[in-house]
Amino acid sequence: MKKRLHLTMFLGAILALASLAPGQEQTTPPGQGDQDTLVDTVRNATMQYVDDVKAAAAAGYGPVLGCVSGSDHGAMGIHYVNPSLLNGPIDPTHPQALIYEPLPNGQYKLVGVEFIILVSALTPNAAPQVDGHLMLYVDSPNRYGLPPFFELHVWAWRDNPQGRFVDWNDHVTCAHQ
Repeated sequence: MKKRLHLTMFLGAILALASLAPGQEQTTPPGQGDQDTLVDTVRNATMQYVDDVKAAAAAGYGPVLGCVSGSDHGAMGIHYVNPSLLNGPIDPTHPQALIYEPLPNGQYKLVGVEFIILVSALTPNAAPQVDGHLMLYVDSPNRYGLPPFFELHVWAWRDNPQGRFVDWNDHVTCAHQ
């Protein structure tokens, strides 16, 4: 009898909570909406470059450093950088670098972008961001041979299991360079 009473109370509590569910709002995790907004902005701004590296070159982007692979996992791809944008401003519709993955057929596919700004282009103690996303500081010396800079990757055209703004992407490879 005691077990039955506990079970009845437990089921009653479940039903009471379930009745509240229709009135609850569906909310997006903090920052998730911003992530979707930035990714959508980048996609809209770079759509013309997805399968056309020649269009990127015509817009002032050129390959730098070859295909960049991670030391233990993933890759970034080939960065096509527009040097005229490295001193800012940071504009989500004009990334400093387009990132391409070399494909087995010799073509390139746009997989993401990188926002880059040299520290020397900023006011002291600046914390640059792209649409509310803080950029990562990279000190010098670094593997790229660049002076100190801030950067933010946005994987707008290729899923990244680690997250949309993580540097290395396990779904990108340099195997076909």
